[in-house]
Amino acid sequence: MSEECCTAERLLACEERRVVPMVPPAGLVIAAFAAVYLIWGSTYLAIRLAIETIPPLLMAGARFLTAGLILYGVMRVRGIARPRLVHWRDATIIGAALLLVGNGGVSWAQQTVPSTIAALMVAAVPLWMLLIDGLRPGGKRPGAVMFTGLVMGFGGVALIILGRDRGGASVIDPIGAIVLLLAGLCWAGGSVFSRHAVKPEDSLLTVGMQMIAGGVLLLLAGALTGEMPRVHLGEITAKSWWAFGYLTVFGSLIGFTAYVWLLQVSTPARVSTYAYVNPFIAVLLGRVVLDEPLPQTVILAGALILGAVVLITRRSQRAATLPARESD
Repeated sequence: MSEECCTAERLLACEERRVVPMVPPAGLVIAAFAAVYLIWGSTYLAIRLAIETIPPLLMAGARFLTAGLILYGVMRVRGIARPRLVHWRDATIIGAALLLVGNGGVSWAQQTVPSTIAALMVAAVPLWMLLIDGLRPGGKRPGAVMFTGLVMGFGGVALIILGRDRGGASVIDPIGAIVLLLAGLCWAGGSVFSRHAVKPEDSLLTVGMQMIAGGVLLLLAGALTGEMPRVHLGEITAKSWWAFGYLTVFGSLIGFTAYVWLLQVSTPARVSTYAYVNPFIAVLLGRVVLDEPLPQTVILAGALILGAVVLITRRSQRAATLPARESD
């Protein structure tokens, strides 16, 4: 998932606090944006390569547990206070939603679903978040513009699920489609819950805790679903090892650190652009590196989904700067 997709709750929190950005070196800002755009956009390809010879749930679990332990350890060495039990409780809930079901579902589905199509399905997560936030008690109901975006976006998702290629075959495996829908729904639900969860003050410590909890749950899920007998270290290819290392170091540690830093020095409107840049990067890499097919129905569906995300994201940002009576 758009580490992947999206801690969009952090963007909303920044809007609410009206953070005044610092003025960092322009080169550093460009490098951070490049990291978020390119690294997170490339994680779909990396996942596809990693699971060629590593079972998906165990791969995702080892990746997040490793990254989480490193991040947590660094923060504790820097003197960040030890988290309380309630912090671990909510970190486990978030880790289960975002990483176990969300990212784990994407990793599992990519056994049968091309990375290009998986990226476009995951791009609909902001639509799920808007829908869930509107349905929860006290949530904000979508106005006319937001509703139009929801219809567009979910229309694109339906087009992928029901679409056929030129040969008349389904463009996506039905079980993979269901898993991706569940993954997106849980990622969105976990993101909404995260806005109200009890968390430590340090955001990177919080992320490390969520990765540790999610990583442990993914490893347990992999063991319970019979992935352990499929692990043969001698048969794991160098390509899969490199992809696993890339996901751990670049996708989780460097990419997310750059994202959190950008939230502090840039505007939420600019940072949120990753939500519709990442799918383009993923589709491009899937086509160029893996020569994955991209039927016309998928192209149309992707345009609908990304158009809806742009519409909803821009409308949300505009509404955050207007008086309540003027917003949707």
